[in-house]
Amino acid sequence: MDLTEIQKLISEFNASPTREMEIETDGFHLRLSKNEITAELLQQFKGTAGQPQGSSNESGSTVSEQEDAQTSQPKTEGTTIKSPMVGSVYLQPKPTEPAYVEVGTHVHKGDVVCIIEAMKMMTEIKSDVDGVIKEVLVNNEELVEFDQPLFRVEED
Repeated sequence: MDLTEIQKLISEFNASPTREMEIETDGFHLRLSKNEITAELLQQFKGTAGQPQGSSNESGSTVSEQEDAQTSQPKTEGTTIKSPMVGSVYLQPKPTEPAYVEVGTHVHKGDVVCIIEAMKMMTEIKSDVDGVIKEVLVNNEELVEFDQPLFRVEED
């Protein structure tokens, strides 16, 4: 591949809805990602999760300190809407449109609150309850795990 082909490829990638792409041909390797957290970073994080409690990693902070910061439990008041799958969460239908819901939004059972993308399939996540969104527990385009709390809803 020459420079113009690479530039055209990057331009088309940026204009497409594709989140990640990797090409490898004849000793040439190109990886493009629009995700804030790439698969490689996720693997690095999962690699540190296997260390014994209290052990240090390269940054000098202990794994238990990192886990405490990352797993701070959401408030238990109200009902949580949880992720039914692993994937990338999107809080808005398109990058230029407003979020499906925000703190203070009144939702009804069946209302779409976000979308989770897994293996190029978009799945609408719907509210199980009627109530008011009290807390958004994830960021847009964040990778989420199965059963991870996404929203806290105070039921009517």
